[in-house]
Amino acid sequence: MSTASRPYPIVQDLIESFAGWLKHRRELNEMRQLDRSDFNRIAGDLRISPDDLEELVRHGKHAADELPKMLDQLGISVEQLGRAQPLLLRDMERVCALCSQKAQCDRDLADGTAAENYHGYCGNASTLESLERTPH
Repeated sequence: MSTASRPYPIVQDLIESFAGWLKHRRELNEMRQLDRSDFNRIAGDLRISPDDLEELVRHGKHAADELPKMLDQLGISVEQLGRAQPLLLRDMERVCALCSQKAQCDRDLADGTAAENYHGYCGNASTLESLERTPH
């Protein structure tokens, strides 16, 4: 919807943001209502630790949004990587989602300097370096 057809775009954006926040809170509440053994089983099915699963849910579904942008800046196709090595991509998404260096990464991605700078802060650095050396 364009700004011209939205009579109150700022209010609309605030409402959408709040709706997203509320949905995330409901998801967190659902997770907390699970029996611990069920939660641990789900984590096991996903091949991650229960602590990591809890953190991933807490961070929300956009926690790894930087990864496709990083791969793009490195000239690595997310689609090809997902087809060739889906488990590797999933692990990279987990590492990205749990990263504490989001501000630095977001700045570098916005500036177009991530390819030069990620080595110093990215938890996926060694994997990315290996992928950069691999012909794609």
